[in-house]
Amino acid sequence: MSKRSPLASPPARFLLPALLVLALGGCQTTGLEDITGALGGKTETAGKQDAKPDVDALRERYRAKPSDPNVALEYGKALRETGQRAQAVAVLEQAVLGHPSNKALLAGYGRALADNGNFQQAFDVLSRAHTPEDPDWRILSAQGAVLDQLGRNEEAQQYYATALKIVPDEPLVLSNLGLSYVLQNNLPRAEETLRRAYERNPANSRVRTNFAFVLGLEGKQSEAETIVKADLPPTEAEAKVAALRQLLAKRQQRADNK
Repeated sequence: MSKRSPLASPPARFLLPALLVLALGGCQTTGLEDITGALGGKTETAGKQDAKPDVDALRERYRAKPSDPNVALEYGKALRETGQRAQAVAVLEQAVLGHPSNKALLAGYGRALADNGNFQQAFDVLSRAHTPEDPDWRILSAQGAVLDQLGRNEEAQQYYATALKIVPDEPLVLSNLGLSYVLQNNLPRAEETLRRAYERNPANSRVRTNFAFVLGLEGKQSEAETIVKADLPPTEAEAKVAALRQLLAKRQQRADNK
């Protein structure tokens, strides 16, 4: 049986704020913004950051066509990506009221609710965004991430398993599943799952950082730092390593205080 780091000892509730903020592309207070459960708001490519949306331009489009579901969805996504979570909820809620059967709007609204910490409501809305006859793996993974936030880890893992039946070995689903195992303090299984995700998409910064975080929790600091700074410019690599060390130090301090 693998020897666990002292960092593995605290109950899952002490790891939850760091792991599953559900910022979905926004910055987090941990200082290592990629450690997150993913609701699938966007697809990440080759580790490159997307350009910030032009919120002002989208706001004008929305004011001109407030009943257009596509404009509302795009504006709500931009608000989410720029950290304006309550505003995103308000915009998408109004859009859903006008278009209650629009699956894309329901999915966006559910993600915005999760961003804003309304986890049970987010789960309920996301459940309306697809059907058992036509399941969406991204929404299944999002529902799993929300369930993890609610402390319902075993249920969450069932949703990830269903998503993986649709897209076997999808790295973003595996990444969420690995973090779910962390919340259960099952670090060996978390490492195994996140290693699979990393091997399938080493360029994805969220997957890479989540994997590095779990390695750090297990005391594999050198490997963790090598992973987290892979393919990054020196300055950015050092910043990522510093953030990882800071986050692990905070987890250790919490463990020592319990």
